[in-house]
Amino acid sequence: MKDIVPINNANDFAKEFGAPVLHPMVSVVHFDELGAIHHMLTKMGVYAIFVQDNFPTGATYGMGGYDTSKGTLTAASPGQIIGKADDGHKEVYHGWVLLFDADFMRGTAFEERLTEYHFFSYNVNEALQTTEGEKQLMWQLMELIRRFIQHREQTPLTDRIVQNYIVLVCDYCLLFFQRQFKMESQQQSDLLSRFQRVLTDYYEQQMQFKYGLPNVKYCASQLCLSSSYFGDVVRSATGDNPTRIIQRFLIDRAKSLMVSGKSVTQVAEDLGFEYPQHFTRFFKKHAGLPPSKYVASLQKK
Repeated sequence: MKDIVPINNANDFAKEFGAPVLHPMVSVVHFDELGAIHHMLTKMGVYAIFVQDNFPTGATYGMGGYDTSKGTLTAASPGQIIGKADDGHKEVYHGWVLLFDADFMRGTAFEERLTEYHFFSYNVNEALQTTEGEKQLMWQLMELIRRFIQHREQTPLTDRIVQNYIVLVCDYCLLFFQRQFKMESQQQSDLLSRFQRVLTDYYEQQMQFKYGLPNVKYCASQLCLSSSYFGDVVRSATGDNPTRIIQRFLIDRAKSLMVSGKSVTQVAEDLGFEYPQHFTRFFKKHAGLPPSKYVASLQKK
């Protein structure tokens, strides 16, 4: 079995499988042209977008496994481990992969929009299930990029055009994922209720005394989602982000505890705040008045 293979340059993947090397910092590989190829577990040092009809059975992506559905898009960023260790078997794959070095996109719109491109940090079970039209469009774009770098001398202008193509590919990924979020928020109408259940269970199991306040990462993991994907689905369904929903949950719980007669210090401890003054600042910021004034308003009723 092979060790993890580093992909430090966009062309390392192409060289491994004998695909053409057409640009020093960008590679477009058409799997259908390679024939049967061996498996490879890789540590990515570049960005990659895979749009394929099939993936290796049992392949990994971080802690997850590939979704092998027809028409799947997955994206990887530097530092991630993806693929499947070489077990001696070879398979034929259908689709394309676009790889590009981070340095190639420095100072471009890609770098500016990277905070929007959450799909580079999704788990593979959150891969985009493309429609036939989306898949064909992505394949056409990748073929167009390959044809362009194959027949054009590399110059600052041609590099800028390639960079713009890559940004276009990423923007299409963003658009298609938004379509999937909308469908999932409609099909999984119980997501918010399960989110609320996770928060309620957190306190019923008294986890705050060990771990402090609940956070988005914990809630997402309980729902078997990455933080990025969870946040995007919640925003699509509610127009709000999970952090604010957690904050509202904490404020509502704090008010209920104060109504029951608990002191500010007791409420802070019950919620998982390290110090009472931290809770006081939190409550004032999100409820609009200090806890003491909230308690005083209850006594006047």
